[in-house]
Amino acid sequence: MKAVILAAGQGTRIRAVHGERPKCLIEVNDKTILDHQIDGLMEAGIEQIAIVVGYEKQQIIRHVEARAARTPKIEFIENPAFAITNNIYSLWIARNWIDGDGFVCLNADVILDAQILRSALNTNSLVSMIVDPEWRDETMKVVISDGRVLRMSKKISQQEFSGTYIGITLFDQMINARFFGKMKDLVAAGRVNEFFNVAVQELVDEGLHVGFTTTAGAAWAEIDDPLDLSFAQQNVFPQLAIAAAV
Repeated sequence: MKAVILAAGQGTRIRAVHGERPKCLIEVNDKTILDHQIDGLMEAGIEQIAIVVGYEKQQIIRHVEARAARTPKIEFIENPAFAITNNIYSLWIARNWIDGDGFVCLNADVILDAQILRSALNTNSLVSMIVDPEWRDETMKVVISDGRVLRMSKKISQQEFSGTYIGITLFDQMINARFFGKMKDLVAAGRVNEFFNVAVQELVDEGLHVGFTTTAGAAWAEIDDPLDLSFAQQNVFPQLAIAAAV
């Protein structure tokens, strides 16, 4: 299995505290979000990793190269249209590197306990989303019934939600052709400013069983704005440090 980290975005909502740096390079206790993601993937046995870059790409490349002694060879894929596209386009341009293999796709602003990734790899579903049963503001939510994800949207209300999507999805190699076929149609229609989850929802609507695994109480955060960063500094990074020391 491969991993694609989507790190092309500009992160405008957090520049007030983080400046002109990609969100994945937010650092607490000498370790960035990107470091945590790469280390977690390696712990889970995934060593073929690509990072889709765009905004301030050289900062990300330099950071990864500086830790080269403890990192497998990482591919960098550029999204030259990062300023006018969303993550659907970043994942679309990574399709040739994926090359028909199973893969896990991570938004680059997600910090999480590596155990969440390890547990997610045990899924038998062709597509599987990682969800937290608890409500978190701002992030995408899912509606689940009979062990499958039926809807995914930021517009799902607290009354109807089943879980919060944490920004990580796994794809079995057997679904790649169908999934990227959906992506191709969306990109051709000019819908490059969407989340790639739109393509997943179309597969759900056609009857595909999209599974899920949960965070099972392990620490995670999606860092979009200063409040998210404060939450992560107080509640997530300290727990990750404890887990790493065990």
